[in-house]
Amino acid sequence: MTRFILALIAALSFARAAHADEIKLGYVDLQRALNEVEEGAKAKAALKKEFDEKQKQLDAKQNELKSLKDELDSRGTMMKPEVKQDKLNELQKKLMETQQTYMQLQQELSKREQDATAEIFKKMGVILQTMGEEQGYTLIVEKSAVLYAKGALDLTNELIRRYNDAYGKGAAKKPAK
Repeated sequence: MTRFILALIAALSFARAAHADEIKLGYVDLQRALNEVEEGAKAKAALKKEFDEKQKQLDAKQNELKSLKDELDSRGTMMKPEVKQDKLNELQKKLMETQQTYMQLQQELSKREQDATAEIFKKMGVILQTMGEEQGYTLIVEKSAVLYAKGALDLTNELIRRYNDAYGKGAAKKPAK
């Protein structure tokens, strides 16, 4: 990362010396933009709803496990050894099923989140390229790669506004330009 930044500074210094063109830099906070654009907020709400439903499934399985364990704890000493072993095997099997369900649900939610965000980031990339070309930016970087920058270089609000204009609720109602 440090090498990248040093190379970038050197390239920009060389470019400034080689060309009389003005170097114009900007940065965006893609995570904030993702959370604040209308489509991102909708996707986040849908994922939250799906997560809550999956959590209910897991809670039901965990309650079932707790009931089995409580039964073994309270009546285990009075059970015949074969019956107790059967209950222990059942508990172990249900524990494994619950763990597999948890892993599967976690993977599904992660995949859905990746799919939703990838499409939004792709659209943001197109908007950022357009902004860069229209406004003469030499370089626009993601905020996480920036150690310091003046607030005036932050293009996040402009990105959010343009994204919502292009893909938000009002986008379908606006006449094509």
